[in-house]
Amino acid sequence: MTPDNTAALLQAVHWNDQGLVPAIAQDAASGDVLMLAWMNAEALQRTVESGHAVYWSRSRQALWRKGESSGNVQLLHELRLDCDGDTVLLRVEQVGGVACHTGRRHCFYQRWTGDDWNTTDPVLKSPESMYGKTP
Repeated sequence: MTPDNTAALLQAVHWNDQGLVPAIAQDAASGDVLMLAWMNAEALQRTVESGHAVYWSRSRQALWRKGESSGNVQLLHELRLDCDGDTVLLRVEQVGGVACHTGRRHCFYQRWTGDDWNTTDPVLKSPESMYGKTP
């Protein structure tokens, strides 16, 4: 990226007080919403430059490339910014078919049924096989 492109990319985003923006990962082929994570300016820039999703871990206070431990990387197909400029949408190819650290296809596997939360999606790959321990 050129300095002008980088500036255009980053200046359009309305970062929160912590310098972060919510990032929704959506399967480019099916349209399924896979996960929500956070990005800082460096994560967004690295995502665009590398073509691989890079996020900011609020708990670790560090960048993390999706799939660096699990192998379930996200390849960027398209990047969008919402109408308010305060959320980015990454349309991705989810390599390995698992986006959630619990081993499920996506992170939204709990459905409210009116009186309780029910698990709707099976574990496709055990967390132990992806991370060597239970996350």
